[in-house]
Amino acid sequence: MRKRPAFAVAAATVALAALTACTGAQGTTPDPAPTAVSTAPLADLDILDDPRSFEGPSTALLQQDDIEPITESPQQQLPTTVTSHDRSGDQPVSVTSTDGVLGLDIAGSIAATIAGLGFADSLVGRDVSTTFPAAEDLPVVTSSGHSINAEAVLSLRPTLVITDGTIGPIDVVLQLRDAGIPVVFVDREPSIAGVGELARQVGAAFGAAHTGELLAAHLLERTEQKIAEIAEIAPTDPDDQLRVLFLYLRGSAGIYYLFGAESGADVLINSLGARDIAGENGWDGMKPMTDEALIAANPDLILVMSSGLESAGGIDALLADKPAIGLTAAGERRRFVDMDDGDILSFGPRLPDVLDALARAIYAPGQ
Repeated sequence: MRKRPAFAVAAATVALAALTACTGAQGTTPDPAPTAVSTAPLADLDILDDPRSFEGPSTALLQQDDIEPITESPQQQLPTTVTSHDRSGDQPVSVTSTDGVLGLDIAGSIAATIAGLGFADSLVGRDVSTTFPAAEDLPVVTSSGHSINAEAVLSLRPTLVITDGTIGPIDVVLQLRDAGIPVVFVDREPSIAGVGELARQVGAAFGAAHTGELLAAHLLERTEQKIAEIAEIAPTDPDDQLRVLFLYLRGSAGIYYLFGAESGADVLINSLGARDIAGENGWDGMKPMTDEALIAANPDLILVMSSGLESAGGIDALLADKPAIGLTAAGERRRFVDMDDGDILSFGPRLPDVLDALARAIYAPGQ
């Protein structure tokens, strides 16, 4: 090892909501438990000389779970009228109070953005993907994976619901509006620019457009800095770069999907200085895994969600159940990197930290 110098999205997420409703684990020999992550800068880590030849799994861990707000005292101007991006078309929604807010989406990005703006104290409930410490004790208002429980929501008497349509059913969400609750639909795109745009839209819904702009600029700057840091430790020659594939799996339900372009996985992989092999093969969105497609892709490394890997019974059970994975370079070397479901594709305020954690697990495993 050596040290290098410092240096159709909506459709896909709705499909993912259906997939994540199926969870479970099968018993087998567990994979090694993750260890504490180093807080040293990426450039100070012992970087793999050849990340393609490394053998064994690793887990990407955030250095901290808390979300640091852009300001402790965000200024608001209420009432305010904002544009809700409903499926049926844009429409104005009046927001008069943010005393009790729900931010609901499949990745937990909206609630995280609310916290990033400095409004974490306004949250009165959460979805199952919202897992940061300030929200972990809040009542969960989703069930069966990512279905909104209308009764649970109404019991909290929220003054505002912000969502992106990735959890539903949509009729239930609209029933909340019919009950007199302001519901604002935001556009959430799994991209670097989308992280900033989400900050702007959520900030506007809180009557805090200026704070939304501040957070958007801050996140874009931090993300660009982190990508530049990763570029200093990643191979520059495409022939040496890792060929990476994102595999979504729910082993107990027999669900195995490959994530391609516009799924968010492509953005992560490219930002990590690796090759998005699904995109190179022309795969869009999410496609059921086939042995032929997997073997043809022949990834050097496979990204997975932690609970997905657990549901498959760990790496040994996964390779036994899906022998085709074992025929790839990643399978032969057991080169899997897993990360918590609520972090890896969240595309919210923690995106720079997610990239940092993944880079450590990929290029400096065990540190």
